[in-house]
Amino acid sequence: MLSVNLSSKSSGLCSGQSRRDFLRLGALAPLGLSLPSLLAAEKVRTAGAPAVRAKSVLLVFLGGGISHHDTFDLKPDAVEEIRGKYKGIPTSVPGLHVGELMPKIAKIMDKVSLIRSGSHENDHHETATNWVLSGRFGTPFGDHPAIGAVVAHETGFSGLVPPYVAVPKNPSFTWELGKSAWLGGRNESFKCGNPNDANFKVRDLAANSLLTPASIERRRTMLQTIDQLGARVQGSDQIATYDEFGQKATEMIFSPKAQEAFSIDKEAAAMRDDYGRSEFGQSCLMARRLIENGVRFVTVNYAGWDHHEKIFTGLDKKLPEFDQGFSALIRDMDERGLLEDTLVACFGEFGRTPKVNDKGGRDHWGRAGSMIFAGAGVKRGFVLGSTDKNGAFVTDRPVRPADVAWTIYDALGIDPTKEIVTPEGRPVSILAEGATVNELFA
Repeated sequence: MLSVNLSSKSSGLCSGQSRRDFLRLGALAPLGLSLPSLLAAEKVRTAGAPAVRAKSVLLVFLGGGISHHDTFDLKPDAVEEIRGKYKGIPTSVPGLHVGELMPKIAKIMDKVSLIRSGSHENDHHETATNWVLSGRFGTPFGDHPAIGAVVAHETGFSGLVPPYVAVPKNPSFTWELGKSAWLGGRNESFKCGNPNDANFKVRDLAANSLLTPASIERRRTMLQTIDQLGARVQGSDQIATYDEFGQKATEMIFSPKAQEAFSIDKEAAAMRDDYGRSEFGQSCLMARRLIENGVRFVTVNYAGWDHHEKIFTGLDKKLPEFDQGFSALIRDMDERGLLEDTLVACFGEFGRTPKVNDKGGRDHWGRAGSMIFAGAGVKRGFVLGSTDKNGAFVTDRPVRPADVAWTIYDALGIDPTKEIVTPEGRPVSILAEGATVNELFA
């Protein structure tokens, strides 16, 4: 099967590809559509690059909105319908307490910074998620590129691993979020899949058993012919350079380094047990492997925190899994020295309402929420910001979505004020506002 679109228009597809990027050929369909577009990011800029704190970023995104009241910002002196049922437990930081269902995270709080003053004014999942994942407020439809996509655009593809990977996939509610928007398919995330699946294989890196290197080369030659035709017909630089991206995709399939990055089965059973035999636990372990192998931005998508009903029943199940996986990630990365040049961030799109509702749940609440940062020079055992006695409003040092994005870009040496030209030729700054949260850094 062959699908080629040689139109000069660049209208978008739901996948985030532009229509003129779309090319598919037989058994190489995944190579033609997914990998080459991801491998096409700009080359790494080295000349005159600013000093950087981080080589890579690992974002743990708690989709749905984790309750700060029941985890990192307990209010033990509030009335019962606000304080909830969980008691606080001491941590490795004197005077700091977290929820009782996070005993392992309590032990690693001396390795991270806790922000208790995340704040914005939107309580809608898609809109808030796009805001916190891009640093720019827009519509629910993801009209601004996610931070990971901008990082892919600015740092480019180096080596044989994608610059931006989502584990197991991008965040989603009614549609996919955290996308590249107008930056196009070449800066879209590479979806890893669930590393906790039995016989886990990454789809685009698993060569078809019926294909040999020789047969793939024959198909690649056919793609070259189509590229040349496309270049003659419309002069599209995307089609004209497609051969280069296809070659990189083919190299990835047969690259030991690329295969090694995703080979979670090579981890010792004890290590996998330490992270937890769950989708989240194994996703954290996969993220650590990807960082070790040179991926610049990894998003671990851990959804399921939207507890409008029976929140404590839900948290009784979710928090132990989070506790095990996230604590193992921080501890393991610290022991391996990866926190020296990796910025780790953990947050959702908002917090939850102070008062438990009549269904035993907490609703969306953008005015206050908690975040965790670690690595790349972030202070250890530090707490920034605070909320009022009910955990409803920030009373000290609000941290906005743009500030979070600005801090990440700054750590990577990317200028947040830089203008990127859209496909329509319009220059747009990476961020419209914000500032580095300097208090986080030693």
